[in-house]
Amino acid sequence: MEEYIRQALEIVKAQASVRNMTEEEITSMVKSLANQLKELMEGKEAEALQEEEKKPPVDPKKAIREKSIVCLECGKSFRIITKRHLKSHGLTPEEYKKKWGYKKNQSLIAKSLARERRKKMQEIQLWKKRKI
Repeated sequence: MEEYIRQALEIVKAQASVRNMTEEEITSMVKSLANQLKELMEGKEAEALQEEEKKPPVDPKKAIREKSIVCLECGKSFRIITKRHLKSHGLTPEEYKKKWGYKKNQSLIAKSLARERRKKMQEIQLWKKRKI
């Protein structure tokens, strides 16, 4: 006898001790509960398998490369991982960083692009007041 049926029988037995049930009610309740328990258990097993399969295509520490950054959700390479792209995975940038262990202030862009932007910002020096 399957484990699901045993569990369903225990539940129905407890229910029958509390109130009067017909034979049809008992059999239909056992069948229904056994099916529901089976679906629940198989669903949990499937979720566990999905979690195992959800390993990133690249090590998160190696995802940010010189000329690209690899999305750890889908494995595609970009120069910048945008909010719009992350939204297609149902994540915000903050959730993505937390999920894959990045610091909150880590930018999701390629190293060369970050260097270019940093250099440009130092050249234009926006933090200094401009003379009119």
